[in-house]
Amino acid sequence: MRTGRTDGRKRRWRQHKIDRREELVDGTLAAVRTRGSNAGMDEIAAEIGVSKTVLYRYFSDKNDLVHATMQRFIETTLMPRVYGAISLDADEFELVRTALAAYVGTVDEDPEVYRFIMGSGSDASSLAEFEKLFAEVVSTVIAEKAGALGIDTTGAMLWSYVLVGGIQLATHWWTTDKSMSREEVIDYLTMMAWSAIEGMARAGGSRETFSKQQHVLPSRETDAPA
Repeated sequence: MRTGRTDGRKRRWRQHKIDRREELVDGTLAAVRTRGSNAGMDEIAAEIGVSKTVLYRYFSDKNDLVHATMQRFIETTLMPRVYGAISLDADEFELVRTALAAYVGTVDEDPEVYRFIMGSGSDASSLAEFEKLFAEVVSTVIAEKAGALGIDTTGAMLWSYVLVGGIQLATHWWTTDKSMSREEVIDYLTMMAWSAIEGMARAGGSRETFSKQQHVLPSRETDAPA
């Protein structure tokens, strides 16, 4: 009986720690939105209304807190919007543009949080985890859509990492250099991503077929639409 009571207390304590960590992560998100992406542990703790000691009781260091905050942001904000975009009943081009608009829009509307979780304070494993998750989603969509068209999808995961890496890096640059509007960024990213997907489809997903094709840049005078 004593063992059963002990196990029950342990389970309740573990659940309490999980719940408390989530509360502190939500508080961190609010603190970063208020104090900015460079907020340190002291500022975050003050904004939440706890001591820094409390944060260190539930997080081993700032990297641990950033990692937990990244997971929370991705799970509750970023990926639901991306999932919603790619789940639309639309043609392939519209899905690409809508998904890019969802990603860029989320970053643009929450720039301090994005910089906090993607900035220099983030450890490499956290960023790799984010990229892996996003690449797997993109790869699944490519494999499903391209496979239905009879296109070879052997390179789907590699293509996904290229797309995700380029989009993530470009968007991160844009958060610090707002020389383009959101709409311009979405247009240019769509141009890049769609051109890559279209080229892959034209070769049937085959590297052998692609290698045999002519690779000449089109002339604006001869190839521009009428």
